[in-house]
Amino acid sequence: MPQPLMVFPIKAPVQDQPFDLVATILDSLHAEAVTLEEGDVLAVSTKYTAIAEGRIVNMDDVEISDRARELADRYKMDVSIAQLVIQEADHIFGGIEMGFLLTSNNGVISPNAGLDRSNIPSGQVVLLPENPYESAERIRQQLQEKVGAHIGVILTDSWLVPGRYGTTGVAVSASGFNPIKDERGKMDLFGNPMAVTQVGVADSLAVCAQAVMGERNEATPIAVIRGADIELSSAKLTAENVSIPWHMCIYVESLTLGILPDGAPTEPFSRTLNKRDVAGA
Repeated sequence: MPQPLMVFPIKAPVQDQPFDLVATILDSLHAEAVTLEEGDVLAVSTKYTAIAEGRIVNMDDVEISDRARELADRYKMDVSIAQLVIQEADHIFGGIEMGFLLTSNNGVISPNAGLDRSNIPSGQVVLLPENPYESAERIRQQLQEKVGAHIGVILTDSWLVPGRYGTTGVAVSASGFNPIKDERGKMDLFGNPMAVTQVGVADSLAVCAQAVMGERNEATPIAVIRGADIELSSAKLTAENVSIPWHMCIYVESLTLGILPDGAPTEPFSRTLNKRDVAGA
């Protein structure tokens, strides 16, 4: 029987320099009179985690390569951002002429390798945590030692759903529970066996957290999710636990090797759209 799900937004101090993340989380929970309980899932923004880890870059300090200049010219983007994307992305698929490259990084397909210039002093950019799964595991273990309860942790970010305006939540990493619920072989309401469905538990919880954490000036980089139907686990996770092989991904395969002969546009859509339309934010 499904149970009610509660999500508690937790405000925390604005940061722009490395800091003690776990101590800040505990202080912020105390200030909001929220105590972590057995089976809770703690959501922490990737940006807040990255700032704590010192993943801040001054754009003026970035050394520019010829490849970065080529990408910046082709896709009308800041050359420093182009260089950082080259350094951070596991793979670059392509881009649009509005300053965005489509990349894969730590198992998440997103624009510009997750680089973020919002809510940080001008001239700086925040990278994703270097190893978000190790970060989530470390946060979980340290918090469990402090609070004496078994919990899950997700590092949340926002991303663009293909073909839709607006951002939504995504779990860049998780720790302490199974991030995927495999429904294959189970029966639906009419007794039909489920063939392909695997529920993205961590991503679904990230959406819940993102709804209360906000995107702009809310200063709420933490959320506590209570009542989630999760399977607690101490197994260490990596991106491979949630990342689908590209040849099985409907988006990647269809828009690369699987594109129809007459399916490719003859000119970039971005030439006829304004920046808001393309960014989708």
